[in-house]
Amino acid sequence: MQQIEHTGIVQHIEGNKAQILIVQQSACSACHAKSACTMSDQQEKVVEVLVDDHSIREGDEVIVYGSSSIGLQAVLIAFVLPLLLVFLLLFILSFFMKNEAVAGLIALSVLIPYYLILSLFNKKLKSKFEFHIKKEISL
Repeated sequence: MQQIEHTGIVQHIEGNKAQILIVQQSACSACHAKSACTMSDQQEKVVEVLVDDHSIREGDEVIVYGSSSIGLQAVLIAFVLPLLLVFLLLFILSFFMKNEAVAGLIALSVLIPYYLILSLFNKKLKSKFEFHIKKEISL
């Protein structure tokens, strides 16, 4: 099984959960010519992960990992399904309504209940999309 891995720094540990700061960089931000280019991009994200190794302390550099299939499932739930829902509803409404603008607004408004329902299942989704950490081994 393939894994997704990112390096990060432990910010806070509480019980068996830790908050890890991950700095995501685009390919441009790692480029040697980034100072001459406006394309460089860098984002900081904090993720909550399960701690299996009790020797991990705040400030440690760690590797955050999870199976690659959870990344695909997250993209499917967050982006692909809502897009398909909007297009399907727009297609159906175009047969029943003459005003395309109203049909478009109604189709877009379906995203509100979709994401509200998704937020109701937040705990279940968090348990499904679990990440773990391990200490980074320095050579």
